[in-house]
Amino acid sequence: MRLFSSLYARTMQWSRHPHAPAYLAGLSFAESSFFPIPPDVMLAPMSMAKPNQAWFFAGLTTLASVFGGMLGYLIGLYAFDLVEPWLHSWGYWEGYLAAKEWFGKWGFWAVFLAGFSPIPYKIFTITAGVIGMAFLPFVVASTIGRGARFFLVAALMSWGGERMERALHRYVDRLGWILVVVFLVLIVYLK
Repeated sequence: MRLFSSLYARTMQWSRHPHAPAYLAGLSFAESSFFPIPPDVMLAPMSMAKPNQAWFFAGLTTLASVFGGMLGYLIGLYAFDLVEPWLHSWGYWEGYLAAKEWFGKWGFWAVFLAGFSPIPYKIFTITAGVIGMAFLPFVVASTIGRGARFFLVAALMSWGGERMERALHRYVDRLGWILVVVFLVLIVYLK
């Protein structure tokens, strides 16, 4: 069943759209404070489709993500009572408690690690506001962590370029179904 190859082709087509950079910036901003989809899903194909603009896309993603992180910080600082029920209902409460523990142990480095890793960064931006982390170290850690992640993604995708695009198109269905099976096995195992 060739479900993933058609999605992949559509994604590559969207990544070449003239407004794709604006959508990437919007997604990056939103993901850092409230939206669940990481910007890598747009950054990677855009960097692969236009390798000569990969550094621009990584910089744009980083900048928008840090500004979104600032919004998350302000949400945590001034409006935590409003978002706390959502953290419970969206399943982020345990992540929030873990983030508070990380801040107690590592402070600045917690934001850096969250910015670089696939951990939901929004949890850390909100938590940084809740605990009143100093704003400038928060921005610096966010910029370094997010920048390292997004520039790495852009570099890997632009390095592969058209060659990687063709190879992924050839194997995307197999890879997609393997990931679905791994995900289902993981769900069954964890339950």
